[in-house]
Amino acid sequence: MKNLTIVVIIAFSLLSCNKKYIKSEDTVIVIGAGISGLATAKELKDNGVEHVIILEASDKSGGRMKTDRSLGFAFDEGASWIHKPIGNPITDLAIEAGATTFLTDDENIIVYDQDGTAYSDETTGVEEDAFEKAVGKVKRTGTNDQSFEAVYNSLYPDKKDDRFWKFMVSSYLEFDLGGDISQLSSNEFYDDLEHQGVDVILTNGYDNITNYLATGLDIRYNERVSKVDYSSDSMVLVTSSSGTYEASAVVVTVPLGVLKSGNFQFSPELTKEKKDALDDLDMGTVNKFMLVWDTAFWDVDLQYIGYTSETKGAFNSFLNIKKYSNHKALMTFTFGEYSRTAEDLSDSEVTSLVMNNLKVIYGDNVPEPTDMIRTKWNSNENSFGCYSYVQKGGESSAYNVLAKSIEDRIYFAGEHTSFDYRSSVHGAYASGINAANELVKRFK
Repeated sequence: MKNLTIVVIIAFSLLSCNKKYIKSEDTVIVIGAGISGLATAKELKDNGVEHVIILEASDKSGGRMKTDRSLGFAFDEGASWIHKPIGNPITDLAIEAGATTFLTDDENIIVYDQDGTAYSDETTGVEEDAFEKAVGKVKRTGTNDQSFEAVYNSLYPDKKDDRFWKFMVSSYLEFDLGGDISQLSSNEFYDDLEHQGVDVILTNGYDNITNYLATGLDIRYNERVSKVDYSSDSMVLVTSSSGTYEASAVVVTVPLGVLKSGNFQFSPELTKEKKDALDDLDMGTVNKFMLVWDTAFWDVDLQYIGYTSETKGAFNSFLNIKKYSNHKALMTFTFGEYSRTAEDLSDSEVTSLVMNNLKVIYGDNVPEPTDMIRTKWNSNENSFGCYSYVQKGGESSAYNVLAKSIEDRIYFAGEHTSFDYRSSVHGAYASGINAANELVKRFK
């Protein structure tokens, strides 16, 4: 056993503006080198905690801010955008870290139907306005025990099989909220907050931010925490892949999917209130696919290319990488329930399905890609999904419940603990700030 007086922080978020100081002999262990964990460790050190160790389950820092450069440019597997950058704390952090951004204009899009014809700008605008009103009506009409899909289909039965509306349901709503509409609550969504401005994408990799935060920190990789035992009055025992650590307090910020998986245990078990809150939420899955060609055969002036596929959520939205770089690449997505099932497809099957859609738009003679890389977030044991949403029968107040500490020894943070900014990098970051402030007060 490692004889340390330890505060353990299982992390996905953190930073504080108020400088408070705690005793240097209180060693802190941060579990998780995602953005909250890194920010937590940095802020604790800034507040006078000299001995801070980060335990990270994987072999690199970043968590769901994960950048792949195997194609010669940055492919962010998880977070890509700074949503509403004005007033967003990630904006300043990106500047400090040297991350470069590009404004991705959501209006710069052409959507194509299955016969290869483009929907007119007028049609697209009319349909989008109608869909926005429909989403609002579902929220006003729905009840707690109904899914979004059930209410939506009852209000708009003629839109259930409308290809353009299926495109909007998946690439707008399910992309934004994470969950499939069959599981998504009909009235406990869009009650959070947002900052201002137009979304910007990080062009040279989100890991610039996490690498910046990681500088100078003591990070121990391949350390997977499986249990937090707070049954003793004098200490908390934390079991990791390398042994057991003694702790004076724990802040748990592993992703919601890990908390729900059964791979992460508490002793005593979490309170009924916490368990009910976990049941109220679920993890959504959005997967990304980056394809590269020797020749750009698409309209390189477009930011987005849409396709009204028959299957909801199946490779129906393309982000034009060439718009802000020299790389001839498109990133496409899977959304909702299809995103889960598509993880079982082989790389060749994925490429074939993507090319089928692109050939409808640009013709049968378009070239095959030279490379394709992808994500599989639903089966990733470090997250089991991308970000949280309120599921049918659940309540959004669960976010506040999951943020509550236990006995001034077990603290919680992460995007799934942020009512106001759930499902976002800045929400995770801000929730860590709150947890840090609460923890620091304990040592005043």
